Amino acid sequence: MRLRTFLIAAVLVGVFVYLTSRQNSPVRIFWRDQGPSWTGPTVAHSAGLSADETNNIEIYKSSKESVVYITSTVYQRDFFFGVQAVQGLGSGFLINSDGQILTNFHVISGSSDVEVTMPPDQSRYKARVLMRDRGHDLALIQIDPKKKLASFLRLGDSESLQVGQKVLAIGNPFGLAGTLTTGIVSSLHRKIQSEDRGDLEDMIQTDASINSGNSGGPLLDSQGSVIGINTAIYGPGGGSVGIGFAMPINRAKEMLGDFRSGKRPASSAIGVTTYALSGDLAEQLRLPRSGGLLVARVIARSPASAAGLRGATQQVRVGNYLLQVGGDLITAVDGKKVEEENAITQAVARKHAGETLSLTVLRDGRPMDIKVTLSEQGDL
Repeated sequence: MRLRTFLIAAVLVGVFVYLTSRQNSPVRIFWRDQGPSWTGPTVAHSAGLSADETNNIEIYKSSKESVVYITSTVYQRDFFFGVQAVQGLGSGFLINSDGQILTNFHVISGSSDVEVTMPPDQSRYKARVLMRDRGHDLALIQIDPKKKLASFLRLGDSESLQVGQKVLAIGNPFGLAGTLTTGIVSSLHRKIQSEDRGDLEDMIQTDASINSGNSGGPLLDSQGSVIGINTAIYGPGGGSVGIGFAMPINRAKEMLGDFRSGKRPASSAIGVTTYALSGDLAEQLRLPRSGGLLVARVIARSPASAAGLRGATQQVRVGNYLLQVGGDLITAVDGKKVEEENAITQAVARKHAGETLSLTVLRDGRPMDIKVTLSEQGDL
C-alpha cells in the first residue's frame, strides 16, 4: 500500500516537473497570461533631453555667471525730515573682462551708491556710473575687479530679429538671483509710455516672464548672444502677465560707441512746454489747419531760450479749452513735418550734446527757422 502511494506521488511530481519545465507547456502559458496581480515599482528610465532643452541648459550655464545683481541706494528725507536710505533692486550683465556692465537707467537713476553682487561667490563691488542715456533707459557702469573677468556676454544684432524666434531672459526677479525664463519674440517696434522717462520706442515685446528685479538683465537668442535689455512689463497688478519689453541691443551698442568716442547723449528737455493742435481748434486761433506744436512756455536759460523761441503772451478760452496763445507754432523738426506730439523727443533721441535741432516755426504769420543747440543730459 505504501509502495503504491509512493509511486503515484512520484508520477504526479514527474508530470508536474515535465509540464512546467517546457517553454510552451499549457501550465506555463496559463500562468503567464494571467500575469501578476501586483508588481513592485520599476526603475524609470529617462527619455533624455530634447534639443531645445539642451540648448536652454547650455546657454544658461555659459551665461549665468555674467549676469549680476545691482543694488542702488537713494537717500531721501522722510515725513519727519530725517534721512533714510531707500534701496532699489535690478539686474545687469558684464560686457567685457574689465568689469563694464550694461543695465537700465532706471535701475541706477538718482542713486548715490550703486553696488554690484557677482556670481558665483556673491562678492560685492562698488560701481561708478560711466554713462547714462535717460531717453533710452540705458546705463553703463563700471566695477574694478581684482583680476580680469573670464565670463562676459557677447552682444548680438537686434536688427534681424523675427517674431516667433526663441529668447531667454536671465535676471534677479524679486531678488531670486540667476533666474532663467524662456519665451519668444512676441512683437517688434513697440512703443511704450513711461511717466518719468518719456516714451520708449522700437521696443522688443516678449512673453518670457519678466518681473520686478529683471530690469537691466539680458534677453538672449538661441546662440547665447544678447539681443535686448529687459526693461519693462505690462502688469496691471504689478506682476508679469506674459507681456514684457526689452530695449534692442543695437541702441545700447550705439551708446557704447558714443562713450568710446567721447560723445554724450543730448537731453530730451530743450526747455519748452508745448501742446499739439490742428484742425478746427487751430483755425479758431487763426493758425494753419495743419497745426503743429504751440509753444506755451519757454524756460529761462534753457537751450530753447538761448535759441530765441517765444512762449505764450496771453490766455484765451476756446470752447471748453483754456489755451496759452501768442507763442511760436512749431510746424517741422529737422525738416520733417510735425505729426506727433513727441516729435521733438524723437528727433533729439538721435542726437548728441552740442549738436543742433532745426525747428521751423510760424511767428506772426511768417515761417522762420530756429537752431537749438542741445545740452547734455542732466544739464537742464
